Amino acid sequence: MKKILIVEDELNMVQGLKDNLEFEGYEVDAAMEGSSGLQKVLQGKYDLILLDVMLPEVSGFDICKAARKAGVDTPVILLTAKGEEIDKVLGLELGADDYITKPFSLRELLARIKAILRRSSNGGEGHSEPEFVSIGNIQVNFRNYLARDRDQEIKMSHKEFEVLHYLYQNAGKTIHRDDLMSSVWSIDYDITTRTVDNFILKLRQKIESDPNHPKIILTVHGVGYKLIAG
Repeated sequence: MKKILIVEDELNMVQGLKDNLEFEGYEVDAAMEGSSGLQKVLQGKYDLILLDVMLPEVSGFDICKAARKAGVDTPVILLTAKGEEIDKVLGLELGADDYITKPFSLRELLARIKAILRRSSNGGEGHSEPEFVSIGNIQVNFRNYLARDRDQEIKMSHKEFEVLHYLYQNAGKTIHRDDLMSSVWSIDYDITTRTVDNFILKLRQKIESDPNHPKIILTVHGVGYKLIAG
């Protein structure tokens, strides 16, 4: 049974989500303020986290940032009443997997939860892939979210691994920004190109010998990107 953590300070929202998720067959845990939510995120074993942005004591953004820094790679869906693009971009850059704005339909939320859990399950089945693969200047273990340059660990966010993995799985192919975003996230088109471009810039800093003249992750102007393997 998949286990979901709800970190949300509105009691009615927590009760409603808990009832509906349990009806769908999920095991549900909950926290109603930031500090206890952060503790559960860092110490618990969950398959997915529903994380409110505006929380007492510790914000959802700070929880997400702390979780990724600690190596917690559990998928996160941010819940918020804010709709500004900058908030969406910030949440994704901090390692969130999706972003849904209140008020939202339960049907939409359940669809997003199922999509993310399906991607997470599929991602763990790639046993034919070598433990470490070489991409540019680094070696990457996609199963355990590890990257290294020789024997030195390279810090990469959960989402940077996901973006790089998708490009690697489609090496040699031109990947449209929309395809990349829809495969790695489930978010609105409005922030797709800007968010993807930002992640590509970060990856090039870690992979390329000369990030200003990339030879591994190439830009296909007007379309997207192509990863050159080897």
